[in-house]
Amino acid sequence: MIPAKLKKGSHIRVIAPARSLGIIGEECRKIALERLSKMGLRVSFGRHVEEIDEFASSSVQSRLDDLHEAFADKTVDGVLTVVGGFNSVEILSGIDYRLIAENPKIFCGFSDITALANAIYAKTGLVTYSGAHFSTFGMLKGIEYTIEYFQKCLFQKEPFEVLPSEEWADDPWYIDQEKRNFIKNEGYWDIVPGKAEGRLVGGNLGLLDELKGTPYFPDIKDCVLFLEHCAEHEIWTFNRNLQALCLHPDFASVRAMVFGRFEPENKMNRPRLERILAAKKELAGKPIVANVDFGHTTPIITFPVGGYCRIDGMKIELMRF
Repeated sequence: MIPAKLKKGSHIRVIAPARSLGIIGEECRKIALERLSKMGLRVSFGRHVEEIDEFASSSVQSRLDDLHEAFADKTVDGVLTVVGGFNSVEILSGIDYRLIAENPKIFCGFSDITALANAIYAKTGLVTYSGAHFSTFGMLKGIEYTIEYFQKCLFQKEPFEVLPSEEWADDPWYIDQEKRNFIKNEGYWDIVPGKAEGRLVGGNLGLLDELKGTPYFPDIKDCVLFLEHCAEHEIWTFNRNLQALCLHPDFASVRAMVFGRFEPENKMNRPRLERILAAKKELAGKPIVANVDFGHTTPIITFPVGGYCRIDGMKIELMRF
């Protein structure tokens, strides 16, 4: 089930299913609203987005109420999360998935939102999107690539190729918008060349791994897995989580894997990643591309969880999303 695309005049509801809007500065909010307005989008906010507790979040009920109201509101065309966090899994069992299935619309966010995006897809069949948060659009510089792929994925129906960005960054832009450290992009790592096509599933590896064995884990049969890892977890955590995912009964049918760019703090490089991957017999013969623009560096693409992907060497094409 593919939701209707956005267009000029579409109404976006911003909700905070993880951390609160209360942690986002006024300058960032202002820039984000201007960015979305330039795309022709109208923006409203959930009733509880400013609510904030000792965990920089809000109550489970408040988060559920905003999610349900966003999908129930017939005037809302898409739902955008404020930012990531650590506790989206708290609301999975309380979601009215029938309500969502009966009111399909775009749902977009990344990082901790992986839990929600994949749970909604698993329980309803609705294609969701791993991509920019509302707060992401508060970035003053280096945002053009992110906007380009947000619009390609959420505004158009035509397939498109995902090309590498020219440069990337992993700096605290939200603290200092002027002092940025951009790095020339070396391009994709063609770890295991090959061709494959299948449904696209994925997001943050750790979050996806946590869903295994629950009703919220998506079907990975014959899929192309998109996986990213965040800097707060070391390389051994990535290795462990990936191996655990490889042990899933349906992993043998996974057709290809695409890894997002690692943050410098992870100290991951191509030789190290190749050693980790080569040690896993479950990956033998599967095409693998890495260093793609998604994850916790910027800029990032938006990709469809439940859409389709075609891999041909280092060419990545998204379709039927």
